[in-house]
Amino acid sequence: MQLLDLVQLAIFLLILILLTKPLGIYISRVLDPKERTFLDPLLKPVERLIYRCSRIDPLQEQHWKHYLTCLMGFSLVSLVVTALILAAQYYLPLNPQKFAAPVWHLNLNTSFSFMTNTNWQSYGGESTMSYFSQMAALAVQNFMSAAVGLAAAAALVRGIARHKANTIGNFWADLVRISLYLLLPISVIAAALFLAEGVPQNFKTYVQAESLETGSIQTIVQGPIASQQAIKLLGTNGGGFTNVNSAHPYENPTPLANFLQLLLILLIPAAQIYYFGFAVKDTKHGWCIFSALALVFVIGVWACATCEKIGNPEFVQMGIAEGNWEGKEQRFGLFSSALYACATTVVSCGAVNCCHDCLTPIGGLIPMLNIQLSEVIFGGMGAGLYSVLLFVFLAIFIAGLIIGRTPEYLGKKIESFDIKMTMLAIIPFVLLVHGFTAICCFTDWGLKGLGNAGPHGFSEILYAFSSCAANNGSAFAGLTANSMGYDLTLAVAMVLGRFLVLAPVIVLAGSFAQKKVHPKNSGSFPVSSLVFISLLIGVILLLGALTFFPALTMGPIVEQFFMLTGVLS
Repeated sequence: MQLLDLVQLAIFLLILILLTKPLGIYISRVLDPKERTFLDPLLKPVERLIYRCSRIDPLQEQHWKHYLTCLMGFSLVSLVVTALILAAQYYLPLNPQKFAAPVWHLNLNTSFSFMTNTNWQSYGGESTMSYFSQMAALAVQNFMSAAVGLAAAAALVRGIARHKANTIGNFWADLVRISLYLLLPISVIAAALFLAEGVPQNFKTYVQAESLETGSIQTIVQGPIASQQAIKLLGTNGGGFTNVNSAHPYENPTPLANFLQLLLILLIPAAQIYYFGFAVKDTKHGWCIFSALALVFVIGVWACATCEKIGNPEFVQMGIAEGNWEGKEQRFGLFSSALYACATTVVSCGAVNCCHDCLTPIGGLIPMLNIQLSEVIFGGMGAGLYSVLLFVFLAIFIAGLIIGRTPEYLGKKIESFDIKMTMLAIIPFVLLVHGFTAICCFTDWGLKGLGNAGPHGFSEILYAFSSCAANNGSAFAGLTANSMGYDLTLAVAMVLGRFLVLAPVIVLAGSFAQKKVHPKNSGSFPVSSLVFISLLIGVILLLGALTFFPALTMGPIVEQFFMLTGVLS
C-alpha cells in the first residue's frame, strides 16, 4: 500500500477507535431501561406512549423461552407485513412510476431478505420498488431487523454478566429502545450529512433526459435516497435504493460521503464490543477482543488492496493498465474500493461501492472469506457480537482441554451443554453454504444463472450462498439470481442462517444467566492477554480454513493460477 493509503486507513481506524468507547457506553445505557440518556427529555415521552399503546411493562423481564418466543413471533409478523406491502405495491401511494408487484418468488425472497437483516436483492431497486415499498416495507425492516439482532446480543451479554438469574431482559423494551434511542437519532444525523453531500431526498417522478452523445433518452432516478442510505449502513443492512448500490453517484456522490459510509458500517459493530466489556465489568477483555478483530481486518484490507494494485500481470505486460480498475469508481480509487469491500463483508452489511465480480481472484477471495468466517470480524448489528462470543466460548473450551481443566469464562464454567449449543449455532452455516452450492452446481437452473464459466462461475455461486447464509447480502453480481430456483433456495439459506444461529444464542443466554460465578484462581485462563488474542485469532482462522478451504481452492485459488499463466477460465 502507498503512503496515502496508509494515512487513509490510519485516520479511519483512529476515528473508529475514538468513537468506540463513548458509543459503547451509550449502548449500555440504551439497553438498560432503568438508565437515563441525554435524549430522555426528547424521546422518553414517545417511549412511554409506545409502551402504553402496546401494553408493555419494560421492567418486567422475561425467561429465555419467553424472550425467544417474542423475538420469533415479531420476526414472523414482520415477514408477513413486508410481503403484503410488496404484493399490494401497485395500488399503494407513492408509486409515480406505477411499478407492478414483484412476482411471488421474488416477493418471498425479498421479504425474507429484509426480515433477516440480509438485504439480498435479486432485483434493481430503482426499477422494481415504489417509494412506499422502499420506505414502509424495506426501510422499516432495516430498523427492525437490526434492532432484533442487537437485542439478541444484549440477551447473551446479560446472561454472561448475571449469575443465578432466570431472566435475560425484555425483548419488547430492547426493540423499542434500540430503535428509538440508537438507530433513529444517528440515522437522522447521517441522512442530513448525506443531503449536504448531494444525495437526493424527494418524491419526484423519475427525470427523462436526452443524452448529449447519442441523443437517446436516459432515465434519471429520483426518490427518498438519503434516508434509506443512512439506515442501510448504520443497521448493517446494505440493500441499496439503486441496483448498483453505493457505486451510484446519487447514493455515494463524494469521497467524503464514501468515508462517512465506511464509518457508519463499522460504527455500531465496533462499539458493541466495548459495550460487552463494559457490561461484564472487564473492559480490558473487551479491548482484547477488539484488537484481535481489528488485526484480522487490517490484514484482510492489506491483502485485498495489494492484489487490486498488482492487477492482472498479462494486462500490465501489454501496457493496458496498472492495477485492476475494472468495476471500480475512479473517484474513490483502488484502495478505497478494497477498504469498502472488506468493511462491508466483515460485518453483515452488503453495501458495495465497486463490483466484487470484477476483483482479482485473490482480491475477491478476501471479502468471501470475511463472510465465511461467520462475519465475526466485528460482524453485524448484534449478530457480530454474539457470533464472536461463540468463537470465544470455543477458544476457552479448547484452552481448557489443553491444560486439562474445566474451562471457565469470566468466572463461569463452560459445560458440555454450552459447547453443544455453540456448535449447533456454528455448524448450520457451513452446511447451508456447502449444501446449496453443491445443489446449484448440479442443476440446470443453477448453472443457467451463471455469468461466467469455470472457477469464477463456481465462486459466484459460493459467494451468493455464503452471503445469504451469513445474512450479508452482497453479491459477486455476475450471478443472475432472479429465478424461482435461486429465489427460493437463497431465501431458505437466509432464514435458516439467521434463526439457526440466533435460537441457540438465546438458549445460551439463559444457561449462562443461571450459572454461579467462581472466583479467579491460578488455573483460570487469562482473557485479557496476548495469549488470548492469539488463541481467538487462531480459532477463527483455523475454523474458516478447515471448513471452506477446499471450496475456495476450487474457486478463486484455481482462478488465480489461471490468471498468472494467462489462461481464460
